[in-house]
Amino acid sequence: MKLLASLLTAAALAAPVFSAYAAGETPAAAPKAAKPDLVKGEASYTAVCAACHGADGNSAIAANPKLSQQHPEYLVKQLQEFKSGKRNNPVMKGFASMLSDDDMKNIAYWVASKPAKTGFAKDKDLVALGERIYRGGVADRNIAACAGCHSPNGAGVPAQYPRLSGQHADYTVAQLNTFRDGSRANSVQMTQVAAKLNDKEIKAVADYIAGLR
Repeated sequence: MKLLASLLTAAALAAPVFSAYAAGETPAAAPKAAKPDLVKGEASYTAVCAACHGADGNSAIAANPKLSQQHPEYLVKQLQEFKSGKRNNPVMKGFASMLSDDDMKNIAYWVASKPAKTGFAKDKDLVALGERIYRGGVADRNIAACAGCHSPNGAGVPAQYPRLSGQHADYTVAQLNTFRDGSRANSVQMTQVAAKLNDKEIKAVADYIAGLR
């Protein structure tokens, strides 16, 4: 009797689905994620971000990162983590706290659509060391090659690893230092890598990255 009751209950629950198919209807599809609105993204970027990161994401201030052509998924993740405090930066937390998830998505996809300007290495004495570390790592200290995640030309991997090509050396040095000292704690991989680099190696890698294209 219990089995019969269970079967009758299941049939009753399924009846609306079968009747919909019989009437030529199809079940409602799950709502699709809204596409980014690039017009709104440009407006929000201009109002909130342009003063520090440049009108088109090509920051002219060496301490502030270039954002143009960066993977949008990475930018959204960083903005969310600034807002939550997972990535500790009081200035960026203030700006990110004003943005909704849709604002972040719109901004990220708009600035990602802007072409990045090339950068240049400045220290000829260090750039060869930087290239060796970037392309081959340091085997005897178990330091992985940067190219393994960020690609040989610094383009990165969408939704996984950020674009580095042409980034300001000063900014890259600052980020590697914060990974090394633990004040930036939103990437275990980068914390582990930076912990093994000395000051000279950090500067060399950053300078080499600035000239990547």
